[in-house]
Amino acid sequence: MDSSVLSMTTAMIRTEGLTRHFTVKKETVEAVRGLDLTVDEGELVAMLGPNGAGKSTTLRMLTTLIAPTAGTAHVVGHDVVTQRSAVRRRIGYIGQGNGAGHSQRGRDELISQGRAYGMSGRDAKRRADELIESLGLAAVADRVVSSLSGGQRRRLDVAMGLIHAPQLLFLDEPSTGLDPQNRANLQEHIVKLRAEHGTTVMITTHYLDEADAMAERIMVVDHGRLIADDTPARLKAQHAGDHITLGFADEHDARAAVPATRRLHGADVHVAGSCLHVRITDAPHVVAPLLHDIGELGITVDSVEVARPTLDDVFLNLTGRSLREGGAAPSTDTTDRARQEIAA
Repeated sequence: MDSSVLSMTTAMIRTEGLTRHFTVKKETVEAVRGLDLTVDEGELVAMLGPNGAGKSTTLRMLTTLIAPTAGTAHVVGHDVVTQRSAVRRRIGYIGQGNGAGHSQRGRDELISQGRAYGMSGRDAKRRADELIESLGLAAVADRVVSSLSGGQRRRLDVAMGLIHAPQLLFLDEPSTGLDPQNRANLQEHIVKLRAEHGTTVMITTHYLDEADAMAERIMVVDHGRLIADDTPARLKAQHAGDHITLGFADEHDARAAVPATRRLHGADVHVAGSCLHVRITDAPHVVAPLLHDIGELGITVDSVEVARPTLDDVFLNLTGRSLREGGAAPSTDTTDRARQEIAA
């Protein structure tokens, strides 16, 4: 990055009031609404939310594919509206579809992509060889793209996005359509490449495990708005909490054990049948004292279960809906049409 740009901003991504509306049959659909976010150099950030939350629309604005309706966005120090070419030279973008031509050979596609970015033939070939080796594509690089598996095509897409060594890499739903093994392999490659090259990475996903495993920071979006932004651990501690379930012989014993929870500050306690449920932060450190206090009451605990919170618990707490179940409220016909337009 130019020193003049570095002096202007330390953020790789900075938006203020970023907004995108779509008009469908004279009706306005708000896909992204007043988004303020900052991503610093070297971060690996996941934007998490249900389908239709505005994740892909946000990435399409940040990568200059569509213009904002309102607000501003600077990517690698350049305005996404007035300096589109400068932004595009400095980023890599892997969309939801496969980027390589199905009738082309993988290695040739990589070299052609490098040449399109102004690299010499020698440098493009050298860079392609590096990425083929790094992403485990050596055995299939000279096959036509249509003969590759879904996981191999996705890794080729990542290689194409990295061919010009971008400072910032965007990945839109990178694991969609992959089986669990290929998803895990792709996640491993992305984390490794970021660690080795210091590339800033921003991904969108609706896979909870993917966001939790890869990202050091998670932005939760819903209905086009940013509703939470923090590390996975802090989000789960602040918006969910651990869950202790104690089983007893009957409901009478479960209710009799409730007084033993009074020393648990900030705990949410309720009885359901023969079980006592306690939601609290840092359950592993409080469960032993809790069991001791219940024993002092002369009550026997038949079973103990401690469940750590998930990102779905965070989303449920923030929105009242489960992300695993799709999360989004029922779509109107207008919203469905807008999503089709956005995807086009």
